Amino acid sequence: MTALMMDATPAETVVSLLAREIEEDAVVATGVASPLPILAIAVAKATHAPGLTYIACVGSLDPDLPSLFPSSEDLGYLDGRSAEVSIPDLFDHARRGRVDTVFFGAAEVDATGRTNMTASGSLERPRSKFPGVAGAATLRQWVRRPVLLVPRQSRRNLVPEVQVATTRDPRRPVRLISDLGVFELGSDGAKLLARHPWAQVETIAERTGFEFTVPDTLPVTPLPDSRTLSAIRALDPRNLRDSLVGA
Repeated sequence: MTALMMDATPAETVVSLLAREIEEDAVVATGVASPLPILAIAVAKATHAPGLTYIACVGSLDPDLPSLFPSSEDLGYLDGRSAEVSIPDLFDHARRGRVDTVFFGAAEVDATGRTNMTASGSLERPRSKFPGVAGAATLRQWVRRPVLLVPRQSRRNLVPEVQVATTRDPRRPVRLISDLGVFELGSDGAKLLARHPWAQVETIAERTGFEFTVPDTLPVTPLPDSRTLSAIRALDPRNLRDSLVGA
């Protein structure tokens, strides 16, 4: 392990994990408030998946990704695009099975993989409103590899039961990546697949609101290799990533 790899921050390790969810030649899309996934896509393109196709939420196909912008809706993500893609086009491609990976955030996630992006309380009497569904309810079921991202894991966002189910997909398990580890969530409950180097199982349990199983031999997330780490730092020179990940 090089000194550069040992110097990797939690945010860089999470971005590296997200990038590994993207395969070469995959079609990847992002929604609003997705700076970490956009960084991961740029890193994947610069390293192991140069042939990926990226659909940005501003409606651009394969824009230039020279550096990370603070907002996922920055019109800078139109620069260098090969075409423009409307939201109906995106959903049509997803419905036809042409979108491989989308990263979904959530205010709440439970052990079955249901997410809440809608409200606390109830739909009838919401105490507070969250950012909203923005089509994720259907998109998640059509994407070949949906991935949930919770960059600041706590008992407030990994909950026993979501207050309002914005998305659900009981047909298949879903992977969740947090700042502490990697879970698989589904109808059989939650499994901890790996812990990050700085997080012990006890710490993860303290910051998880649902029960989960742990394999006898729990893998530890590998740190990003030097090539990936160099790409992350080159693409995010303002270090926005560290402000977005807890740990």
